[in-house]
Amino acid sequence: MSATETARNTVALVGPPNSGKTTLFNWITGSKFRTVNYPGSTIDYNLGRAHTRYGADIDIIDTPGVYSLFPKSSDELVTHEVLFEKKSSDIHHVVIVVDATQLARNLYLVRQLQEAGYSYTIALTMIDLLRKDNMDVNLDKIAKIFNCQVVGIDGTLGGGVPELIESLKKTQNKNIVVKKLEHWNEDKRENILKELELLTKNLITKQKNGKLSIFQKTARIDKILLHPVAGLFIFAAVMIVLFSSIFWMAAPFMDVIDGVFSWLAEITKKTLGDGLLSDFLSDGIIASFGAVLVFVPQIFILFFGIGILEDSGYLARAATLIDKPFSKLGLNGRSFVPILSGFACAVPAMMASRTLSNKRERWITNFIIPLMTCSARLPVYALLLSFVFLGQAAWKPGLALAALYFGALLVGAIAAAILNRMLKKEAKSFFMLELPLYRRANFRVVLKNAIVKTRSYATRAGPVIFTLSVLIWTLSSFPKADAPDATHRLEQSYFGQMGRAIEPVFEPMGVDWRVGVGLLSAFAAREVFVSTLSVIFNISESSDEASMQNSLLEKMHNAERSDGQKVFTTASVTALLIYFMIALQCISTSAVAIREMRSWSFAIIQLVVLNVVAYVLAVGTYKILS
Repeated sequence: MSATETARNTVALVGPPNSGKTTLFNWITGSKFRTVNYPGSTIDYNLGRAHTRYGADIDIIDTPGVYSLFPKSSDELVTHEVLFEKKSSDIHHVVIVVDATQLARNLYLVRQLQEAGYSYTIALTMIDLLRKDNMDVNLDKIAKIFNCQVVGIDGTLGGGVPELIESLKKTQNKNIVVKKLEHWNEDKRENILKELELLTKNLITKQKNGKLSIFQKTARIDKILLHPVAGLFIFAAVMIVLFSSIFWMAAPFMDVIDGVFSWLAEITKKTLGDGLLSDFLSDGIIASFGAVLVFVPQIFILFFGIGILEDSGYLARAATLIDKPFSKLGLNGRSFVPILSGFACAVPAMMASRTLSNKRERWITNFIIPLMTCSARLPVYALLLSFVFLGQAAWKPGLALAALYFGALLVGAIAAAILNRMLKKEAKSFFMLELPLYRRANFRVVLKNAIVKTRSYATRAGPVIFTLSVLIWTLSSFPKADAPDATHRLEQSYFGQMGRAIEPVFEPMGVDWRVGVGLLSAFAAREVFVSTLSVIFNISESSDEASMQNSLLEKMHNAERSDGQKVFTTASVTALLIYFMIALQCISTSAVAIREMRSWSFAIIQLVVLNVVAYVLAVGTYKILS
């Protein structure tokens, strides 16, 4: 935060994950806030101001959810630094958010804030869940025990928020002396937890009505959803629904975005006519922005779906189910959703890995995400499999496509296992989640968070993707940008020259420079490989879709290398399939890797390793099959 942002009275919201902290933040700020990236970290937190209707000049910081102020993860480290690494005047008060259904565990944070000397108020959330179950919590007793203001919050309707703001007004300009916490040993932690367990037994009262309590209902549901066998099948079904929705729900919106930018490019060409400026604006600028924004629907649906699962309390269960098998690969349960999302697109998948608190596990997860079979590979797979199985039964290429998907998972698992052995374990990995009660997701909050995260993608990754896309256009257009023939222009371009220069590199895969140019152009987007081959082999864009594909397949069958051998054979095409299955050919993915990991070295290592391994395996495959 800048000096101007901390000049006013600032209140920090602190609390465990799933405690309703962010929901409370939305009520206080009226959903008008901005996401801030903490300096030196990939972790985001929200910064907003109390809504004007409350008449309070207060800045609110929504810190990452934590279980303890003794940091063991990136999230906890950021919250710790916000509270203790700044001047005490930066934060004059803390609102500690406590889930009434997890009272003993959540009050553990209150004890830590007490010892640190912070002025604080307890915001008791989820009390509406207790009251629906004819249960109540004694706020006055909690206030007396912890010597602070206690305000009950109804996260669904916003009840208690005005009272909380009035309480915060009274704390403004209060001088406090904050000290860093001395380490708590195991005995002290256990004693405090036991003390809190005893305290909470007398804080919640229940009226007997013969009905199951919300705790009992949750326990019964968990017997099914956390079953070691049935739970995994249910989890798989839920993830498949989420995964498939990224495709079919996003497709119409992606088509609209693609159509709008295609229309803009066409209008630009018609208005400016043929020429370098027209090509630069339409094929460079407009097409590049379209390439950035076309991912937005997928990213929004991904984060919205994850938000629904998280807010309902199910995602915590899913993470515990998958934790054990993933632990064998150096990962934990949180890694599954980002990896699964990689089958749609690596860009939102890497952004979803922000939920991983362990830096080492996030490193492994983001490294293997590009190995998942993203949607951009499908046009390439469809073309190459159509070549191999031309005229054969439809189930054969379908079975081969399924094998490619399973192969990607297998290669990803092997890569994770290797990295798990190679990377130094600086700190013991741990996976701890409190299982919240099941509840109806707050649609408004989930929607707002999904929009914020989606906007973060566009504003952060967009400029890098745009710049690199323009670079690719430049390399494929010059120095013969004014050549009327597209094929001649591509052959004489820097890309074409590079293709001929490194043709010896592609020959061991059984292909020539024309396929090499296609592989180079695929770094802009994998599906560009198909359109590049269409240009090289003079496939008319005026043909209908079916005849275009048949014409291209025919050209591929007849294509010969300079030595008279066929370019496309079963051996060379299989080698290409292996290469595309493993290689990292996506500028967008590398750009986001730099942003998310805050490391050029990570992106470069990933790019080099995956492409070298893909090349070696492709060459080996060709040598064996030929």
